[in-house]
Amino acid sequence: MKFSTSIAFLALSVSAASAFNPSTVATGAIRAKVPFAGRQNKALVQPIGIDGKRINSGADFSLKSSGGDALETRGGGKLSNVDVPLMLYFLFWYVGNYYYNITNKLALRAAGGSSGFPMAISSLQLGVGCIYALFMWVAPDARSRPKVTMDDIIKMLPVAFCFMGAHSASVFALSAGAVSFGQIVKAAEPAFAAVLSQFVYNKPVSKAKWACLPIIIGGVILASVKELDFAVSALVSACIANMFAAFKGNENKKLMETEGVRDRIGSVGNQFALTTLLGFLMSIPVVLIKEGHKLGQFVELFKTSPAVSANLIASGLYFYGYNELSTMTLKKTGAVTQSVANTAKRVIVIVGVAIVLGESLDPIKLLGCSIGIGGVLLYSIIDQLLAKKD
Repeated sequence: MKFSTSIAFLALSVSAASAFNPSTVATGAIRAKVPFAGRQNKALVQPIGIDGKRINSGADFSLKSSGGDALETRGGGKLSNVDVPLMLYFLFWYVGNYYYNITNKLALRAAGGSSGFPMAISSLQLGVGCIYALFMWVAPDARSRPKVTMDDIIKMLPVAFCFMGAHSASVFALSAGAVSFGQIVKAAEPAFAAVLSQFVYNKPVSKAKWACLPIIIGGVILASVKELDFAVSALVSACIANMFAAFKGNENKKLMETEGVRDRIGSVGNQFALTTLLGFLMSIPVVLIKEGHKLGQFVELFKTSPAVSANLIASGLYFYGYNELSTMTLKKTGAVTQSVANTAKRVIVIVGVAIVLGESLDPIKLLGCSIGIGGVLLYSIIDQLLAKKD
């Protein structure tokens, strides 16, 4: 396994401890039992509550082997037919996304929510990813550097801009409302992708896929009816994030079909690294326009509040790590498997994060969530299901 993949696994593995333990929420502070277990059950990396104290837990989670039950991958052992690296990709992709949502929300809360510094936080999260990407290029035997030309960089700008827009809008949506609500709205991304593919990129979508869209949209509406932390700004921002994400998918596909670009970029890791670097640079002017007049306050807050600084850095690492791992997973599987896995991930994140952060899980909201995400799954596989019947 390449050094870069090993580093990503190591960075995420410290957070695999007790990922889905329920927690209690105390007044004025969050007491989530979400440790990053390390040696002798001592926390290595943890989210910081808005009171500035680390979130503690006595739970233990570790990968252990006992006698003959150890994982065997050689000589016809118990897991000789199982792709263990692929399973680890899935595991750390899920764990990384789960902890990103927690640390991101904690950083946003500590910085004042939607009226605080969501744009600065989203930009610096990309900045943290840039530091990791640059390290991987300079570290010995890590990742070969891309050999892109200036023309290639120019062609990547639309993808990077849409990537930055999708991330920034998502962070603002999560700062304005509940994480679970933002995730439910973001699950409606296929509706935006279908409209853009059909009417902007001239790539027709099947009638079966169009038929799935009312299910998705209906589920989102139902989940929003009794949302306790509902905010119009969260809904609008999540929809904008969906639009940018749909544009990014189409632009990225067009870029990768350009002759020679894929070869000069060199790898999936390099592609995401370049996109992150360009996206970060593009986000700086937006930060200055939106929050430039109060950046001094943010710098002071960053220096004095561990709840902001620690969670911001952790969320940046998780964001970069889980995105790269999800791309690796797609490369080793297929689009259908990825869609199923992505759907399962959303369910875990919505329920798990809602429990940890004390967000509402009203039965109507859960029903709407189930309908909407079920519609997303059906949208992803409907064409393959109908093709098999034919």
